[in-house]
Amino acid sequence: MTEDRTPPTAAAYGMTPREAGERAAAVLAEVRTAVVGKPRPLGMVMLGILAGGHVLIEDLPGLGKTLLARSFATALGLDFRRIQFTPDLLPSDVTGAPFYDQRTADMVFRPGPVFTHLLLADEINRTPPKTQASLLEAMAESQVSIDGSTRPLPDPFVVIATANPIEYEGTYSLPEAQLDRFLLRVRMGYLTPEQETGMLRARVARAAPEAVLRTLGNPGELMAMRAAVEQVEVDDDLLAYVVALVGATRAHQHIQVGASPRGGLALVQLARARAVLDLRDYVTPEDVKDVAVAALAHRVTLKPELWVRQIDADDVVAEIVRSVAAPQTLPRSPVAS
Repeated sequence: MTEDRTPPTAAAYGMTPREAGERAAAVLAEVRTAVVGKPRPLGMVMLGILAGGHVLIEDLPGLGKTLLARSFATALGLDFRRIQFTPDLLPSDVTGAPFYDQRTADMVFRPGPVFTHLLLADEINRTPPKTQASLLEAMAESQVSIDGSTRPLPDPFVVIATANPIEYEGTYSLPEAQLDRFLLRVRMGYLTPEQETGMLRARVARAAPEAVLRTLGNPGELMAMRAAVEQVEVDDDLLAYVVALVGATRAHQHIQVGASPRGGLALVQLARARAVLDLRDYVTPEDVKDVAVAALAHRVTLKPELWVRQIDADDVVAEIVRSVAAPQTLPRSPVAS
């Protein structure tokens, strides 16, 4: 009798928000043994994965973006594939393509690296827009359509894309439609001198290029954690607050194109995920404020003259968050146990 190796489904776990938050905290702690000195970016990536979205990490090369993605895949027990985006990469290199099998005289589909649980799209803005667009359907609908056939992707499916700053040589701008598919954008930033010293000390101490991480979960468990996020309550006044924030991006004097309705959905889901990570089953205004810049800044287009003044979208959205009045919301239910 063969052993059944099918991973458990989300229903098999039946997690509460508190249990999901505890599992997520354990995963974060494990990842932090490999990625040193980046608590805020790591926490935001965990929120994006919990909320069921895709993550864009934008920063200069060499700041640990690739290590971060691989570490989350290992700790969460997800299949991992990496695509190095280059100017000559073709769409079929991402999604796969049919080929002629001489042995059977049939056309056989060969899946591309997109058929995985966690896909690292490394330096996504180094490839032309046509190849970038090959990920649009996969990110939006967890499927790819090739030669009239639609093929579902594994569940869960997460894209962590890294991008160099647009001023960096050899980059292409990501289309607004693709930017909108990312639930949030994260920036890594340089380590402080103390953190960089700690990173070097940890490297010398372990006598190996990278830390060896434990696998703490599996795809079914991650789906259960996402299902727990859906149990988190959001009061009507908080939904109105989210709408006010998104609306303010459309009316701001420095913004040419404001956030889409998808921005409001992202803001709500990220706020719910933050509540779970804080072991709560209700959202507070602080949850919304904390994730607003990451959820909305990449969805707005600033007026061209702001490039000269060196004002970026993060600054403008942060100003909006400070200016829009937040509701005084009290929890309606006790913390789930």
